[in-house]
Amino acid sequence: METQAARELIDFINESPTNFHAILNLKKHLLENGFKQLFSGESWNIERGEKYFVTKNHSSLFAFIPGSGDIAENGFKFICAHSDSPTFRIKPHAEMLVEGKYLKLNTEVYGGPILYTWFDRPLSMAGRVMLKSENPLKPITQFVNFKRPLLTIPHLAIHFNRAVNDQGNPLSKQKDMLPVLGMVNEHFEKDNYLLKLIAAEMQIQPEEILDFDLTLYNFEKGCLTGVNQEFISCGKLDDLAMVHAGMKALLDSKECRKTKVLAIFDNEEVGSGTKQGAGSPVLRTIIERIVFNLGGGPEDLYRAIHNSFMISADMAHALHPNYAEKHDPTNHPLMNEGPVIKINANQKYVTDGDSAAVFQTICRLAGVPYQTFVNQSDMAGGSTLGNILLSQMEMRGVDIGNPMWAMHSVRETGGTLDHHYIIQAFTTFYNI
Repeated sequence: METQAARELIDFINESPTNFHAILNLKKHLLENGFKQLFSGESWNIERGEKYFVTKNHSSLFAFIPGSGDIAENGFKFICAHSDSPTFRIKPHAEMLVEGKYLKLNTEVYGGPILYTWFDRPLSMAGRVMLKSENPLKPITQFVNFKRPLLTIPHLAIHFNRAVNDQGNPLSKQKDMLPVLGMVNEHFEKDNYLLKLIAAEMQIQPEEILDFDLTLYNFEKGCLTGVNQEFISCGKLDDLAMVHAGMKALLDSKECRKTKVLAIFDNEEVGSGTKQGAGSPVLRTIIERIVFNLGGGPEDLYRAIHNSFMISADMAHALHPNYAEKHDPTNHPLMNEGPVIKINANQKYVTDGDSAAVFQTICRLAGVPYQTFVNQSDMAGGSTLGNILLSQMEMRGVDIGNPMWAMHSVRETGGTLDHHYIIQAFTTFYNI
């Protein structure tokens, strides 16, 4: 079985504990492969034969390679995914003492995690920290990753809740999900303890810190599992698996007439309605700047958008072996049988017959199998960034993803072979 792509994915995710670090990781790979960074507040000078990327908020990234053909006639090829995953964000003034001995942190849930999967895990913290600068409107941004197990969220013992396995345990996000950082003594100083901890990790003074965006992550690294290593057991497969596959495809792709774009948005898990999310005009602005830099005008922009195609790449639900009844009787994807075309009659996904046919053709050209996903009709399904993005640019598009179990668990499961398949499909898309 092909395992190299899956192992590379596990390493990529391990180096991407937050949305910010995922973008740092992407930047590193792009720079190592000859991409040049552009900045939104500066003038752009785009040339054919070069490769570029620009970031937004340190948490979204847009990489592109100008095509050799006329921009209006050939348009763009987009692969779009997202950098964020459900987690817990550390609140300001987070320190909470219990009985003068235990120190826990006050947190807020980000997105829709499966809460109980976070219990009894070795957790760590990472994110970005804003520091004082000479310009009050532009604080210095640095990044921190503690890279060691610091916290745990302890579950209540069964002896205090005998019905937990039969009746479940309704959880309070404010009470039950607070992580314990450690124990303290009578000399403990609660004020600014977390700031001092961050400062010590970054080797700076606490007074330099203005604010921070820190989240928790599971410290355990992913691995391959199954008797033939056919499964990937790892956190953040949704959606860093698609981010990694898109990056690999862009780096491995060949020159073509269309302009290739990899768009990684933030905040998909909370609705995409931020300046770095798919609901903002950030991608359209970048597309406009590309067209105008290559000598086109508004009419060329409209034609380029019309002649473009988008793959919205977000993970999909595989048939669960213990809950087969939750799935559609004839459209239930299986692990390791190829990428999934996601379809919804109520337009939760952008896929239609035309765009599904395009992706089927791409898979055939790539020599990989494909599957379809439709919700079981008695169950409401989720949505993703495709429709939100196309409210900014009216182009053809398809929603796809790799099949997985336990979406939004702290540790999800995907197919080893599927990751190889999706990279091949994405690379073929960029090459045609």
